[in-house]
Amino acid sequence: MDSVFRWCSLALLATLCLCEETSTAWRQSELIEPSALARALDSADPPFVVCVADGVAYRTRHVAKAIFAGPAGKPAGIDLLKAAASVFSKDDGIVIYCGCCPLNKCPNVRPAYMALKEMGFTHVRVLDIMSNMQTEWYRPGYPSEGAKR
Repeated sequence: MDSVFRWCSLALLATLCLCEETSTAWRQSELIEPSALARALDSADPPFVVCVADGVAYRTRHVAKAIFAGPAGKPAGIDLLKAAASVFSKDDGIVIYCGCCPLNKCPNVRPAYMALKEMGFTHVRVLDIMSNMQTEWYRPGYPSEGAKR
């Protein structure tokens, strides 16, 4: 009986953790579709694009003109993000992305978004990647830099 109680407790805890992981910190209006970001990059006032993925992903290929801020799911990545963002004005347009996995499962975007908001940035948007960067950014031919696969 004790092992059944433990198993049920662990299952409940895992469910709660998974529910928290998939919750969003941003409003729907703060998402930006890949095609809209591609157009914005060519505008007179493009947003700053910040990659919060791991370094290997960034060095392999990334959104054109994106700066690297490290995986924000780790404290060192948040520190890099804060350092990178320190040169921005609080009302600059900023788009963050990771692309390691579907946005609702990404371990990096949510902490990056929260950190930027806590720093007082008012125009933070999240690149809406529903599956992965290859499918939704690179394959359609949106602007990118780095090695091409």
